[in-house]
Amino acid sequence: MINISLPDGSIRSFDKPVSGADIAASIGPGLAKAALAVRVDGKMKDLSTVVDHDAKIGIVTSRDPEALELLRHDAAHVLAQAVQELYPGTQITFGPATDDGFYYDFVRSEPFSPEDFAKIEQRMAEIVDRDLPIVREVWDRAAIKDYFAKHGESFKFEWVDELPKGEEISVYKQGDWLDMCLGPHLPSTGKLGKAFKLTKVSGAYWRGDASKAQLQRVYGTVFFSDKELKDYLRRIEEAEKRDHRRLGREMSLFHQQEEAAGMVFWHPKGWTFWRTLEAYLRRKLDAGGYQEVKTPQLVDRKLWEDSGHWEKFRENMYLSENEEGLRDFIGDPDKRIFALKPMNCPCHVQIFNQGLRSYRELPLRMAEFGSCHRFEPSGALHGILRVRNFTQDDAHIFCSEEQIESETIRFCKLLGEIYKDLGFPDYFVKFSDRPPVRAGSDAVWDQAEGALRSASKAAGLDLQLNPGEGAFYGPKLEFVLRDAIGRDWQCGTLQVDFVLPERLDASYVAEDGSRKRPVMLHRAIFGSFERMIGILIEHYAGRFPLWLAPTQAVVVTIVNDADSYANEVAEQLRAAGLRVDTDLRNEKINYKVREHSLAHVPLILAVGRRDMENRTVAIRRLGSEKQEVLELGAAVTTLSTEARPPF
Repeated sequence: MINISLPDGSIRSFDKPVSGADIAASIGPGLAKAALAVRVDGKMKDLSTVVDHDAKIGIVTSRDPEALELLRHDAAHVLAQAVQELYPGTQITFGPATDDGFYYDFVRSEPFSPEDFAKIEQRMAEIVDRDLPIVREVWDRAAIKDYFAKHGESFKFEWVDELPKGEEISVYKQGDWLDMCLGPHLPSTGKLGKAFKLTKVSGAYWRGDASKAQLQRVYGTVFFSDKELKDYLRRIEEAEKRDHRRLGREMSLFHQQEEAAGMVFWHPKGWTFWRTLEAYLRRKLDAGGYQEVKTPQLVDRKLWEDSGHWEKFRENMYLSENEEGLRDFIGDPDKRIFALKPMNCPCHVQIFNQGLRSYRELPLRMAEFGSCHRFEPSGALHGILRVRNFTQDDAHIFCSEEQIESETIRFCKLLGEIYKDLGFPDYFVKFSDRPPVRAGSDAVWDQAEGALRSASKAAGLDLQLNPGEGAFYGPKLEFVLRDAIGRDWQCGTLQVDFVLPERLDASYVAEDGSRKRPVMLHRAIFGSFERMIGILIEHYAGRFPLWLAPTQAVVVTIVNDADSYANEVAEQLRAAGLRVDTDLRNEKINYKVREHSLAHVPLILAVGRRDMENRTVAIRRLGSEKQEVLELGAAVTTLSTEARPPF
């Protein structure tokens, strides 16, 4: 007998091996119809998979979070089949699911364009209507190479030889079309449905190598219902309106250019925004018991070798070598290699290591707004959300193992307060455990993961497992906030590290007089200033809360006779702490109001002859057609109170 344990705790017994589809049917016809795949002992497999041993089984339906990735992978295959039916001679390469859809890379002599999408989508719909069974087969290596050779699939032919010797090669067929794939897949093309849409086409390179053949990458997205698809497309349209790169130009906050690819030129208004955010965060950290430090930008490779970053992170580091002619000048007989720091943690350990530390000094919370450099691939760069030079709102908490719990609770409270102040009350937390490539023994990782799980529970966190995504030196929590249009952004982190203090010989004198290693808690709330500012621009669509706005108010004149009064109003507002501009141009008031509204200035204060005589101002708030007339003193008091930062 084969005993199948179901998620509700019940057990079903079968007298012979049984497929996932048969298990679903034994539970009920409704589940049999809704079933898309089967989870066998936690691993998702095709519904046709035969279970021949006692196992824990779950039937995957469209309600499962994992099902969307399955749907997207199938959509990529249906796209590839549609393209090859429509455009014979097109070669296929790879087509994975992505975070928001899918893509497939093709080799074709003629370029694709968005005008082709309707035709391709129609053929995809026809393939769905055929309801072709999707069948998994295991092929011999020689047979699959022979197939690809005969069908002119030179890229797939090449890829077969890259697969490890002895590895099973699975092929998925739908009708006459097939592709090598690990799977799993839906039972048939009909299960895909028609809530899909192709979105864009771009260039790519075979195996990501610019020296190899150029490919055409066709992107798309797919959902289980038309409503979900329409909601997604509406969000994409709204996201384009909120694009931080466009708003950054329109509001003159920053710009980027090829001469400093992946880096940011901050304009006066953008830097004012930065400084406002930085001042707010510094006040929160000061109140939270953090000590701010500053460490060097350029550090000898030896420190990175000692820390383990040279081995694990070398390819992403910017390096600098002393020139031969400079040796005598610097008094160094050997040529030395320095690296621009990609992170701050090894430098913070150097500060901790100065002098003899006592347990009485713990926890020691060391913060730095540290400028870091990482060589990101050009294809990964995205405005100021993904850059090569960034400033981390970084901190490291040196503590005892017994203090991990209390420090985790304290940090989570601080992070929640800051996210709420910035307009992000909703966020969730992922638990990322040990990655495949890591430093430290399994015993150390068991200790670190156990400590972080326990602390998370004490902090009242509801964790989502994010397997294999921890840092190379320790497990971490990832704090994911949700913006105004429902997009998720991973920003804050908290990492438990037993490895780096050991590698860099950090220690303190314990209460019993012995020497002990501190635990390092790596933590950030923004992640980086650049990324957080980009997120805030898109979250608010440039219409920032008054306390954050680079220009909080502009005083505009209705007639030139009021110029001196406008300057007086502006000076009083500045004296009260507001960031104020004046507009004394000889333009019509409606033109001025429209221009400053398009620039997203929160407050427009209009003054004319009557206002000058009565010492009043007419206040118009961004997004409102109404205006409020207040006496100047009352206006200064009211607006300075409204503009006060939340902390």
